[in-house]
Amino acid sequence: MKIFFVSILTSLITLAAFAQQQPVVINLWPNGAPTSNGLTGDEQNLEGGRVANVTNPTLTVYPAKNGNGMAIIACPGGAYIRLAMQHEGHDMAAWFNTQGITYAVLKYRMPNGHHEVPLADAQQAIKLIRQHANEWGVDPNKVGIMGSSAGGHVASTAATHFTSDKDRPNFQVLFYPVITMDDKFGVSLLGKNPSAEMIKKYSNELQVTTQTPPAFILCSADDHTVPCDNSIRYFQALTAGKIPASLHIYPTGMHGWGFKDSFIYKREWTEELEKWLREINKQ
Repeated sequence: MKIFFVSILTSLITLAAFAQQQPVVINLWPNGAPTSNGLTGDEQNLEGGRVANVTNPTLTVYPAKNGNGMAIIACPGGAYIRLAMQHEGHDMAAWFNTQGITYAVLKYRMPNGHHEVPLADAQQAIKLIRQHANEWGVDPNKVGIMGSSAGGHVASTAATHFTSDKDRPNFQVLFYPVITMDDKFGVSLLGKNPSAEMIKKYSNELQVTTQTPPAFILCSADDHTVPCDNSIRYFQALTAGKIPASLHIYPTGMHGWGFKDSFIYKREWTEELEKWLREINKQ
């Protein structure tokens, strides 16, 4: 009963705060993207707030009132073939805003066998947040990347494949992330019969360096869609490289819970992430 009332209170606070937000939608590539994913036609709106066939990527920004300088870019999941834009994206906006964090949801393009496309969109989103830093009260040195499932792979790729300080995130938050490439997700990202070199390149536990940013990682022990082994491998690689990392494995929940109240450990993960973000903000 206590958990029920906490969930109701959290939802009411979230709805009240959400109503105050004035989101800003930015075209990621107003002059055309440097690379194509080969998809054409209209964007598809699917059930549950999901979208597919994204050809015009956007960044929806929820600036925080009285912000603390932090910004987080969320990359929703969807197996690299669609995007769960609501519970792994927009639904978290008010919760982050109430902490003083400017929050942005990235509607990135599916790879469709063009592996460089999602990463290019994520890197462009990071650059855009920094370009508008003064406008949104963001510290350019406190811009993080977040992702769920395949979006967690996008986020961890951004955290391990950056090209300069302009597109390097300062921290990463990963919900039940895909980290290593296997047949299930490798085909969607890399196409059929990828080379061993490409598989290694996008197995992000193998790409950790001393410049990889700190990480907060969450998963469920009973997740059979993206096994927790992905998170564990990444955590081990980070700690081996002396990168600050926090790993939280919940006993149940399976896959894809995002900001859903039905996940019984929602109270735990929100409290733990909020505390971690406060500590990161002090650094």
